[in-house]
Amino acid sequence: TGYLAAAKRLNISKGVGNNMFEPEKDITRQEMFTLLYNGLKAIGKLPEGTSGKPLSDFADADSIAPWAYDAMKYLMESGIISGNGGKLNPTGTTTRGEMAQVLYNLLTR
Repeated sequence: TGYLAAAKRLNISKGVGNNMFEPEKDITRQEMFTLLYNGLKAIGKLPEGTSGKPLSDFADADSIAPWAYDAMKYLMESGIISGNGGKLNPTGTTTRGEMAQVLYNLLTR
């Protein structure tokens, strides 16, 4: 619980509501991107640049939750995430391979 308290204190995660975190629950893409964005922001390491696409290029951009919008917009426009087949699939669960690709994109900048 110490790690969760630190994540909450640093505004990396607020949990799923009602002071709960649900660590065994599957994670959606928008949750993953929000955690990543908030973590990078907390340590002052947000990527710079505008090599990506605007969210308006994706058919499902309107399904991004309000709490995840800024994170997904920033990571998309900076080129860290790129979507797939014209979609972002924000409410779909993510895979380890997708997370590995996002980390690779960050580390090779």
